[in-house]
Amino acid sequence: MPPTTPYAGKFNSCASYGNNNNNHPQPHSPYRNGTAPKPVKENVYNGAYSAAENPYDIPQPHASYRSSSVSSVTAKEHHYNGGCAVSENPYSSTQPHSPRQHSTSCPARAYRHTTAPSSSSGGSSEQSSRSNSVAAKGRRYGHGVTASYGEMCYHDNSLVSASLEALIQHLVPTVDYYPDRSYVFTFLLSSRLFLHPYELMTRVCHLCVEQQRSGDALLDKIRFREVAPKLVQLLTEWTETFPYDFRDERMMRCLKDMTHHVARGDEYSWRAMQQMTQRLIKRLSALGQYEEAVAALNAVATERPASLKSKQASGQRSDVMSVCDDPFVLAQQLTHIELDRLSFIGPEEFIQTFAMKDPLENHKGFFRKRKTSNLEAYVNWFNRLSYMVATEICMPVKKKHRARIIEFFIDVAQECFNIGNFNSLMAIITGMNMSPVARLRKTWSKVNTDKFEILEHQMDPSSNFSNYRTALRGATQRSETAHSSQEKIVIPFFSLLIKDIYFLNEGCASRLTNGHINFEKLWELAKQVSEFLVWRQVICPFDRDRRILQYLVTTPVFSEDELHLASYESEGPENNMEKDSRRSLRSSLLHRENRS
Repeated sequence: MPPTTPYAGKFNSCASYGNNNNNHPQPHSPYRNGTAPKPVKENVYNGAYSAAENPYDIPQPHASYRSSSVSSVTAKEHHYNGGCAVSENPYSSTQPHSPRQHSTSCPARAYRHTTAPSSSSGGSSEQSSRSNSVAAKGRRYGHGVTASYGEMCYHDNSLVSASLEALIQHLVPTVDYYPDRSYVFTFLLSSRLFLHPYELMTRVCHLCVEQQRSGDALLDKIRFREVAPKLVQLLTEWTETFPYDFRDERMMRCLKDMTHHVARGDEYSWRAMQQMTQRLIKRLSALGQYEEAVAALNAVATERPASLKSKQASGQRSDVMSVCDDPFVLAQQLTHIELDRLSFIGPEEFIQTFAMKDPLENHKGFFRKRKTSNLEAYVNWFNRLSYMVATEICMPVKKKHRARIIEFFIDVAQECFNIGNFNSLMAIITGMNMSPVARLRKTWSKVNTDKFEILEHQMDPSSNFSNYRTALRGATQRSETAHSSQEKIVIPFFSLLIKDIYFLNEGCASRLTNGHINFEKLWELAKQVSEFLVWRQVICPFDRDRRILQYLVTTPVFSEDELHLASYESEGPENNMEKDSRRSLRSSLLHRENRS
């Protein structure tokens, strides 16, 4: 039976299952004395993937982009001891269990403290210029103070609500004002719930230019020259944090227009705009190559294993253990794939999932792509890994070989847990719990399931995945105080992260009864997404193994029906229902093969 409390001990590293096929020395566990992290690589995508070449043997896609302003907020120091003893849980945490608890590493927690204007700040004069009436109306309730400044409402110096127009105006820089960077991230992230990015950019640029007009052409030029660097700074933050917005040609057209406008007033800012645009195009080009390569890989992976026609043919097919027989090395290569694919997910994709539909959805443009394609590709990777695990288990003819594969994947899963790769861990557990695998009673009778039960308990969905959330908080704390890049790795169970963001959006109203935007909700959305940005910026420290990576992303896997049939061929039907199911599956798959 699984323990009644979360597992309180780090798994021991697994020994090799035989002679390891890898030619490089075995890397050290992240819980031992790790090697120095590799230097940050340039933000370049170096060639498309191909079926004959390992797609993941490339420089990290955008290291420079990863060090964005979102992750630059200084975190409060934590006192967390690194080297865990065998009896200690590396992810144990005494923190409370709320999934939306304010983490000290989370930049959005600092976002909550965007201060209200005060009479002594430079921002107050700017605020007064934005509102005809600056008389602040304040009142106390509960344990805090609520104050209204024009159409912006603050509670304990935190912005809690405002009209959409006021929020847009608050984003516009002037000569003596620049919006707080936390506000910039939060509003750029969630504004797409209310208006499209190209509309927001058009209005911000228009307001920035119009505010400098005085009727005197020479004075206007001087004033715009003074504000141009701040406008360039705002656009730089936008293009670096949300570059995928600019796949819309309307955004690129607006950016080009602003470059021409800046060129008339300030040469230095014009050059900065040109450099920013070049970096943006480079980033979008890398993204396009990545998406094409993933599509090509998926096309190769859709091929079906030859053993579908004959179970005996499985002996001629390479299995995962013939490619890599070391669970720790396989877990490392899975972590490479996870971090590679995470790095291409734009933060706005989480919001685009439930944002308003674009009225020009069919608009054709050079940069036009689906707005959540990389997020969807990552979810598809999770499903592929689950089906690959089930396929590898159901393929062998002999029972002892199937049991050996199961034990191997259990050890891979525990190494994923030790690394902090919870997404691969959950994918492996999901694959082993699929009904074609779970029904192999004779095979499971040969397996020691103690470690598997512990892993299942860690990822138990009861109490809203409370055990997993405890482990995730512990991994996050370890990452914050890490002394090596290996200890910084935190790869969350991605489907649950999406679910949390979805229910946060659905559970809180976006607008209040007075028509104001509920900015407290926007702070919380930003907190969730900014945690993800911190996790994805880690550079994977492990050596890449071309052969293993190629196998993981291209080896054919069974469909659900094919898995059931392979399972029945491994261990025959136990009742009439299973016999009917096997007969039906054989007929259906044979008909499908004949048609193809």
